[in-house]
Amino acid sequence: MKFPIVWLRDNCQCSECFHGTTKSRKTNWEPCNNIAARAARVVANAEKNAIIIDWQDAHKSEYDLQWLRKRDFSPEQRKAYIESVYKPKEVVWGKQEFADVLKIYDFQKIIGDDTELYNWIRSLAIYGVNIVKNAPHDTTVAQQLGNRIGIIKKTAYGEQFEIKSKENPSNYAYLMVPLPLHIDVPYYENIAGIHILHCLVQSAKGGENTLTDGFYVADQIRQHYLKYYESLFKTPVDWHDIGKDGDIEYHNIWREPVINLDVDGRYHRINFNTIKRDSHFNVPLEAVDLWYEAYNKFIEIASETAVQFKTHPGDVFVFNNRRMLHGRTAFEDTPDNKRHLIGAYVDWDYIYSKMRVLQTKLGITHE
Repeated sequence: MKFPIVWLRDNCQCSECFHGTTKSRKTNWEPCNNIAARAARVVANAEKNAIIIDWQDAHKSEYDLQWLRKRDFSPEQRKAYIESVYKPKEVVWGKQEFADVLKIYDFQKIIGDDTELYNWIRSLAIYGVNIVKNAPHDTTVAQQLGNRIGIIKKTAYGEQFEIKSKENPSNYAYLMVPLPLHIDVPYYENIAGIHILHCLVQSAKGGENTLTDGFYVADQIRQHYLKYYESLFKTPVDWHDIGKDGDIEYHNIWREPVINLDVDGRYHRINFNTIKRDSHFNVPLEAVDLWYEAYNKFIEIASETAVQFKTHPGDVFVFNNRRMLHGRTAFEDTPDNKRHLIGAYVDWDYIYSKMRVLQTKLGITHE
């Protein structure tokens, strides 16, 4: 293990420097003292299983060895922390793998068992989709599952929303026509994390779900069409939503490329919603044609790799809205062919937080 001296001084765990209850530093950063920190003596204490440092300014620090190992700067340890504590590594999948990656969970077990709750949300983090079975015929099911994780995300459409055919709809999803593959609410800077979609009534004809892994599509383009990948990764797109739902009027705009990575180079967010893509396209003229070619290729691969399935009353279709492109086939709304679902969103901040809390509480470790 190797640690920079300045980092060790910055992370002194003594009661003068660190508040154990809040797990926070107590002292202000002192540039001169911390940057110029020098150790007068470093001692390994086998009895305490700790490293003790006497600093030249007479300060004293003690570091538990296990604590240090978890913060080792080696590439292996940094990777292990990112994938076991920060965010599990996603498994991207294509059409052929769908049957293997789709996990089934039981509603009552998730509500009553923390281990099942952990397995459910970890599965969502890794594969991006699963199905919850045996939910009651209750309009609060989506809300119950969301509250089991943390807090429901409220949007212009409310904390939860009904998805069924409506006259004079405020959203394209309320029409009976085919709903093309898309990501929900790409016009929000803080996009909805997961979509919880509870089936109350399912149409006998039509209304099948369509789904494809947006990270897989991005990966295929990255591997085989690098020029297109660069365009989809670098070119900002205007996503918008203008309208009124009940008493709430809205005019949302967010500008971001189709493909987005996090600071570690992993796929973070896909923005893809042709219906909600604005006619304003604020990019240099010479970037437009290539972007349309790239977008067309994205649509082509997404359509080729999409799976189709149908949920039934009592099923809850749950998926990562930053990753999964979803849609549905057309259906005809007649007295004997109704379709009624309830949806709700939860942000990934709450999901990852709950996962870490449960990992600690249940003593779960991942290599």
